[in-house]
Amino acid sequence: MSPPSSSPHVVEDIRGLVQLMSDGTVRRSADPASFPVVDADPDADGDGEPDDLGVEWKDVTWHREHDLNARLYRPRHLGASNDARIPVIAYFHGGGGAGGAAGFFCLGSGRWPGPHNWCLRLASELPAVVVSFDYRLAPEHRLPAAIDDGEAAMAWLRAHAAHDPSLADDADFARVFVAGASAGGNIAHHVAATFGKAGLGAPVRIRGALLLTPAMSGEARTRTEAVPAPPNADATVLTADMVDRYARLFLPAGANRDHPAINVSGPGAPALAAVAMPPLLVVAAERDVLKERHAQYARRMKEEWGKKVEYAEIAGVGHGFSEADDPWTPPADQLVRLVRRFVVAHMNAE
Repeated sequence: MSPPSSSPHVVEDIRGLVQLMSDGTVRRSADPASFPVVDADPDADGDGEPDDLGVEWKDVTWHREHDLNARLYRPRHLGASNDARIPVIAYFHGGGGAGGAAGFFCLGSGRWPGPHNWCLRLASELPAVVVSFDYRLAPEHRLPAAIDDGEAAMAWLRAHAAHDPSLADDADFARVFVAGASAGGNIAHHVAATFGKAGLGAPVRIRGALLLTPAMSGEARTRTEAVPAPPNADATVLTADMVDRYARLFLPAGANRDHPAINVSGPGAPALAAVAMPPLLVVAAERDVLKERHAQYARRMKEEWGKKVEYAEIAGVGHGFSEADDPWTPPADQLVRLVRRFVVAHMNAE
């Protein structure tokens, strides 16, 4: 008789959020495919009743082969007769929304409450047409899969610009902003670097990129990363060790953290001086272990590669705070004001 086969065991565990098993299967604490759809606007004023933000939304499948969805948000008061079309935000979620945990390319969905509520705010308060794209997750699909999906999503947006009434009637595709939080912010960087201002072709023109605590890493520790995390650190607090563990799951086999997919301004990153990139808004968080990387990225983009960069650090918050389960806090209000000012400043600039 042959000996009984051993049961699969955990070979990589990130605080129970993501587990890679010895047989190659993946266990997640929150599965995007089973997460409930949100049916009501959030209760921003705290009166116990859902608020009407004046935004309608719907889900579409944007990539059938990979079974990827997008959620389209449209301010309700606009219509086909409205002469002033509004900007478009192409948004890529982070891994937040699962109790605030970071998920670095391994967790997340635009259908989760955090990203959903944040996109509601953007659509209502900018105002803008927001298209929130899902992308393939690691470790089943290692980088550059998510980056490739980001670029393919922009091509889908261009192809559907004139066909979907939610887009064609209200969206000004000459005023597109790519945006994302955490892993989504990383994708937004790569989209902006790949296409520049006009690389997608008419009618799409990228006017700016919004990088909200973008996912970044590198082999050499920054001062913030070198500070040991407390042994009882909350699972929702991103640490350098968690980034290392995630990197082993999302990077290509054999790659280290200086891979240009994740160390986007590091020694192996392609020089961007010759790329006609749109202006960048880089938002860091005071309590984020990655905040020094965000500052370094902004400096290199501006001082070495000559890009237009606005940099801001939000006090009292951590990584991926914009996609927290309650995006109605004073720091989130401050972020909305920053984003709105940036979009207004650049949506008509040449």
